[in-house]
Amino acid sequence: MEFIDVTAAVIWKNEKVLIAQRAPGEHLETFWEFPGGKIEKGETPEQCLKRELFEELGIDVKVGPFIAESRFSYKSKNIRLLAYEVVHLGGDFSLKVHSAVAWVALDDMANYRLAPADIPIIQKLKQRN
Repeated sequence: MEFIDVTAAVIWKNEKVLIAQRAPGEHLETFWEFPGGKIEKGETPEQCLKRELFEELGIDVKVGPFIAESRFSYKSKNIRLLAYEVVHLGGDFSLKVHSAVAWVALDDMANYRLAPADIPIIQKLKQRN
């Protein structure tokens, strides 16, 4: 089984983490996720996160330590999600493939319809806190 490598940013602010809702017409539309994207050929996960967060949200970031990996098989593809701690350095949030962003406490994540691949990342974050 072949997996597509995808990155996810865990950005904290005031003990809440950023999640973004996929816009209508996008893969997993209306699901909430940690923002990120597919790793391009020759790109490191860290480079991917910097690029994707700038392209999708218009923000500049510093990528920190690796948090966890999650593997999930959707109907159309299999992904390996690589989550990293990320610090928001600057830029206002402008939504390109998302319809909304929210800062959410880990204990409140159950109130959101989360992308299945992201759920194990949240569980890992809860274990650490």
